[in-house]
Amino acid sequence: MSTTLQDPAHKACEEIATVFAEVPVTALETLAEEIGGARRIAVHGVGREGLMLRALAMRLYHLGLDASVVGDMTTPPLGHGDLLLASAGPGHFATVEALMGVARGAGARVALLTAQPEPGLGALAHNVVRLPARTMAAAGAGDAVLPMGSAYEGALFVFGELLVRRLRERLGADEAAMRARHTNLE
Repeated sequence: MSTTLQDPAHKACEEIATVFAEVPVTALETLAEEIGGARRIAVHGVGREGLMLRALAMRLYHLGLDASVVGDMTTPPLGHGDLLLASAGPGHFATVEALMGVARGAGARVALLTAQPEPGLGALAHNVVRLPARTMAAAGAGDAVLPMGSAYEGALFVFGELLVRRLRERLGADEAAMRARHTNLE
């Protein structure tokens, strides 16, 4: 056994990094354009995927965008000009499907992040970004360091940070402006 965590940490980071070998830059660009052009953005994911999208919503807010998390009491209604950004790593969650239907019915656009595009949810989305990582639904870990759906959740977090980086460039935002929007109630 190693005396440091460097080797397993490196392997965990590799498990996440390999996901991006299959994600075209155009997927990031298209989603950045969609988010940057939306009047309002609401994000939704279940479980740990939801936590990754909450982190993304926070950064979108720091960028000066009108971003919220589905389920929070302050989430506004979505309609024309708005975007629902949802995650369904394993391909389908009934709650995600229902919310996508509501958003579309109200005239909002829908973007879906997933590891396993499923025809049902894919048909409800205007934009699907595939992050091909192991999810909770995948069998067996083999020699993976990251358990269960952690590879997808980690890739989701990294993709969100890359998205924020691209949006910063697109919007001309700098870190000082982002920091000024950070809460002081910590």
